Amino acid sequence: MKKIVLILMAWVGVLTMQAKEYAYLTFEMTDGEKASVAVSSLTLTINGNTLTVGSKTFTIANLAKMYFSDSDETSTGIEEISAETIDEATEIYDLQGHKVSKAQMRKGIYIVKTKNKSYKIAVR
Repeated sequence: MKKIVLILMAWVGVLTMQAKEYAYLTFEMTDGEKASVAVSSLTLTINGNTLTVGSKTFTIANLAKMYFSDSDETSTGIEEISAETIDEATEIYDLQGHKVSKAQMRKGIYIVKTKNKSYKIAVR
């Protein structure tokens, strides 16, 4: 565990030297959730298996990756989409990965891809 912490600290030190042109340090968890911290107030503290960055706390085992970015990529949760968004869909997939058409959508969860963004929607 100490070896992992030392490697993490060295990696963050190297990245901090390269972060001058980036505004945020973004952490991506193993579940895909993202959280960003402003580089201008960057402080890192490791206590056991917990990493505290600014006001955010992470369990080290749950971190998939971290990287510098120009924008705040914090996951914001659920957002509503309109029927027009589904009409703009370039592809629709069910959770088994099968491509479906709008007419084939029944109750369930789908991934809807448009030109600009992908959405996970629930059809009730």
